[in-house]
Amino acid sequence: MNDISIGTLVSLLALMLIFSAFFSGSETALMALNRYRLRHLVKLKKKSAIKTQNLLNRPDRLFGLIMFCNTFVNNFAAAIATVIALKMYGTKEFSIPVAITALTLIMLIFSEITPKTLATHRPERLALPASWLLRPLQNLLYPIVCTINLIVRLLLKLFRVDIKATPHGSLSKDELKIIIAEAESVMPSRYQNMLLGILDLESATVEDIMTPRHQIVGIDLELPIEDIIKTIQNSPHTRLAVYKKSVDRTIGFVHLRKLLTKITQEGFDKQSIINCSDKPAFIPDSTPVHIQMQRFKQDRIRIGLVVDEYGDVQGLVTLDDLLQEIVGELITEDITVKKQHDGSYLVDANITVRELNRITHWSLPTEGPKTLNGLIIEFMETIPETGTSIKLHDYPLEIISCDKNSVKSVKFLPLKK
Repeated sequence: MNDISIGTLVSLLALMLIFSAFFSGSETALMALNRYRLRHLVKLKKKSAIKTQNLLNRPDRLFGLIMFCNTFVNNFAAAIATVIALKMYGTKEFSIPVAITALTLIMLIFSEITPKTLATHRPERLALPASWLLRPLQNLLYPIVCTINLIVRLLLKLFRVDIKATPHGSLSKDELKIIIAEAESVMPSRYQNMLLGILDLESATVEDIMTPRHQIVGIDLELPIEDIIKTIQNSPHTRLAVYKKSVDRTIGFVHLRKLLTKITQEGFDKQSIINCSDKPAFIPDSTPVHIQMQRFKQDRIRIGLVVDEYGDVQGLVTLDDLLQEIVGELITEDITVKKQHDGSYLVDANITVRELNRITHWSLPTEGPKTLNGLIIEFMETIPETGTSIKLHDYPLEIISCDKNSVKSVKFLPLKK
């Protein structure tokens, strides 16, 4: 290089710095690239996206190529800087240290930090165009890159690291739930809750979503016929359980549409109700929600009684309950969770813990009690008084109202950041 002018050397050094910036930025952009966005662009048959996808299919070759090229141009730039320093200052003691220090600062600013920061914020704009140059380079330097990768694999085997066993691009259910929960800017909250409900189907059982035993509305055949008629006329439900004295002795389920046409007829009695009833379906409380949904469809029924291992009725579940696990509340008049202006939540304590977690994106435990009321009572080991404040599994709340048997409503205070 002694015969080359300083101007030419400086131009060559600047070119090496540009190449270094390109390879540094390309590496960061390819690592920061949204893989799902890239797959979408591939489906649209965008050529640069297809090239990029082909490069990322073999990351060992891709990053081996980038590191080889980057190391080569950096070392070449260092050699040029040394020659320039010797030409300008001769063999003086400070010439080489000054050249190394200056080159380090220049490369750090213009060839490392700046392109990598830009690539982090605009990965797609840099990664896709870069593929048009990286692909031919990969073909040109294929023997060198393969040799380097072979040596790397042998070294990794000494440390018992198997590259092929490493998963690429797989998402767990919890990771997918986080992605959906954070997609507020591109997805309405009702669709977020729907997708989160679908992901939770396999882990939910009918016990998690059933109407508890004490809330079951039905027709007790032990009551006088006048009282039964009033129950039928005032019922908010379209299907009622028909039993004798206790829901454990349920005879069947009756649709109000069948009864309302018979009430006014002569001879209407308890036997008429029994004749209109359908045979009850009994569902083990441990049945997964998605399996029960299939059974409802297969057996063409819409309602069933949930029983425990001893055969005792624990509650009631309907097809609407199963659908609500996916799409949320089908009837929106009764809002069980109300967010306040100060960030607090007014919550009906009868809400299930699973539903509360889904609405608020919290992580209250779901393994024990199924309702918020049950969770609070289990935590305090007593029925609290109105105005009591506690920290329920790191979530501060205040009891707004309660009665002798249960908590009715609570106020969750804003979480401190």
